[in-house]
Amino acid sequence: ALVPEGRGIFPALTVEDNLRLGANPRHARSAEKVTREHIFSLFPRLAERWQQLAGTMSGGEQQMVAIGRALMSAPDYLLLDEPSLGLAPIVTQELFAALAEIKKSGLSLLLVEQNVRESLALADRGYLLEAGRIVGAGTAEALSADTAVQRAFLGGTTAAIV
Repeated sequence: ALVPEGRGIFPALTVEDNLRLGANPRHARSAEKVTREHIFSLFPRLAERWQQLAGTMSGGEQQMVAIGRALMSAPDYLLLDEPSLGLAPIVTQELFAALAEIKKSGLSLLLVEQNVRESLALADRGYLLEAGRIVGAGTAEALSADTAVQRAFLGGTTAAIV
């Protein structure tokens, strides 16, 4: 399932309707209720705003809807394109905490993200792109420890990366 840059939600529909659209694949319908409860455990605000029009929500809440809709399809992989784009730092932290929980559940994630620090903290492997070319690759741990990566992407320190 893809969570596109810019979220791609249906703003004139409620949170409920957006999530139900995600459960459209036949294989996802039987577990719709269980999946929805899992999404609510990741993003409690969605349960609180179940009947709210998605277009009236904050950018972070809309991103939660987009991720929730993707999860409703019971995907084998979750592809996320710039999920923290335009989000406040506190919302970005909440988002990456939820992505860590999704990863712990066993779902594979492919993340394209400019927030290198948070991405490497979540990732098993990383690829650094510059002008469309791969300029670095390796385990997240190795990339975090690389002094060139630290200087270019992490402000010269890896104190927060574990």
